[in-house]
Amino acid sequence: MLNALERKLKLYAPLSDADQTWLGDAVRPVKQVPAGSDLVVEGDDPRSVCIILAGWAGRCRNFRDGRRQITSILLPGDSCDPYVFVFDRRDHTITALTHVAVAYIPSTTFAELQTRSSALERAFRCEALVSAAIQRELAASLGRRTGLERLAHLFCELHARLMAIGLAEETGCKIPLSQNDMADVLGQTTVHISRMLGALRETGLISLRNRYLTIHDAKGLARLAHFDPLYLHSLHAPNGAEFP
Repeated sequence: MLNALERKLKLYAPLSDADQTWLGDAVRPVKQVPAGSDLVVEGDDPRSVCIILAGWAGRCRNFRDGRRQITSILLPGDSCDPYVFVFDRRDHTITALTHVAVAYIPSTTFAELQTRSSALERAFRCEALVSAAIQRELAASLGRRTGLERLAHLFCELHARLMAIGLAEETGCKIPLSQNDMADVLGQTTVHISRMLGALRETGLISLRNRYLTIHDAKGLARLAHFDPLYLHSLHAPNGAEFP
């Protein structure tokens, strides 16, 4: 289960054997959480950093009338707001979209990891910056992309992110999201999502069967979505980048 986390962090900084040992110790014990359960809740005291080791989760803004906006998708290897403990309350909820395996690293332990290792500090800071960039791109989708473009862009992004951690093939990947989940990410109704899925299939660019996405024309899908992976920074820190 540690593989996805290690792969993710190694995108941003080379980890020594000692780094990997410290990281492995920090993510024990591992907790299994069923789909639909909250991993962290808005208003909670953020005393720990939640790490997704397996499965998918969503960062959510829940409304009193039952509506929900998923503001980002969290994949294996993602940390849920690694620096949130600088505040006294969490401002959103994170919900398991599938069965997930998670670890809760106490804030003191998380801080100690970064004091011990400049590589781990760099990796987590890079991850936080890329996470913010992903959030900005979703805002651009909600504000300016059409419904079809939003869905195509979501598929492009998820495929790119999963490829980076070894959980996708060149031509496809698992997409275990329900249509309701997609609607909550893209600010649409499930009826509209169903129509857009049908329209996207009709383009011949993709097929989606049994929650497996097959990409038949990656360049065509990217053109339709106006997908430019620059905001992912190739999921790498710029060469030679330094942090103060």
